[in-house]
Amino acid sequence: MDIHFLLKGLLIGFSIAAPVGPIGVLCIRRTLADGRLSGLLSGLGAASADAVYGCVAGFGLTIISNFLVSQQNWIRLVGGLFLCYLGIKTLLAKPAQEATQIKKKGLLGAYASTFVLTLTNPMTILSFAAIFAGLGLASSGGDYSSAAVLVLGVFCGSAAWWLLLSGVVGLLREKFNYKIMLWVNRVSGVIVTGFGVYALSSLLF
Repeated sequence: MDIHFLLKGLLIGFSIAAPVGPIGVLCIRRTLADGRLSGLLSGLGAASADAVYGCVAGFGLTIISNFLVSQQNWIRLVGGLFLCYLGIKTLLAKPAQEATQIKKKGLLGAYASTFVLTLTNPMTILSFAAIFAGLGLASSGGDYSSAAVLVLGVFCGSAAWWLLLSGVVGLLREKFNYKIMLWVNRVSGVIVTGFGVYALSSLLF
């Protein structure tokens, strides 16, 4: 295993995941509302999507990359609508009066929703392509083992950020009462909906 490719992948994955966007807001809110596991799985959904786009960039799958870029308006439309749906749902959600056991279906939904949201952001593949090209990693020269190690690093780096975020936020969970959680839902809902509206408005300009 080429440790240099792994370290570069870790750095790329962590740096792309770290900026707080709609996924970060959802992860924070779900950690506070449903616990660390729900928040972590939300982050791992995004990390998995990052790994998919890392594969596209790392293995030089230009056909897939070109298709995603050419269809970015439709992809952005789906992503924007999905963000608006999740934002409004969060805005209207009532905090639980007491802790409840999250069912497997709910955990799977937390993972799947952020996976889809990250995949429907065309800027993600463009970010990976730009970073890989800038670091001279875009063409592996047929060295698929190095590309695989790089993608593994991307996933682990992204997952490390979500583990850190959900862990830190989870420590504060017990200090949030019903009224505070109600405001967390409202603020989170407005922010996520705002991201969705921005994504949709970008189609008009």
